[in-house]
Amino acid sequence: MVSQQFSGSGSSSLCRGSYPQLYCFHNEVAPLRVVRHVGPHQGNRFYGCFYWSRTCGFFKWEDEIDDIHEMQQLMFEKDVKIAELELHKSELEMKVKRLKDRKSELEDQVAQFGIQITEARLELQSTRACRELALAFILSW
Repeated sequence: MVSQQFSGSGSSSLCRGSYPQLYCFHNEVAPLRVVRHVGPHQGNRFYGCFYWSRTCGFFKWEDEIDDIHEMQQLMFEKDVKIAELELHKSELEMKVKRLKDRKSELEDQVAQFGIQITEARLELQSTRACRELALAFILSW
């Protein structure tokens, strides 16, 4: 079973005592209230947003809260997991960027080594050609 948070209420329009906290559609605590008008529901307790009659529309009878509270707890846990995964994703993106930068540096180094190797080969060929020319000149005498 999902653990429930309890807190007291200080408002005169709210029922005093401990009750699980529910969150309305705009993510504010929906206080536990009591039906005060005369009728079949008088005295019944319900959760309703401060704005439930105007804009929010969040309303649940007290006996319906187990499913709602459990779903809200699951949603909270999912939000935490999403935040953790987004952080991990951000860390991985930074790691990929560092690796791409390092790859670029290594490619530049390889290109420089290629130029140096080509220059060394040309120098060796030039030196061989000079030796062969000198040897041919000496032998031709």
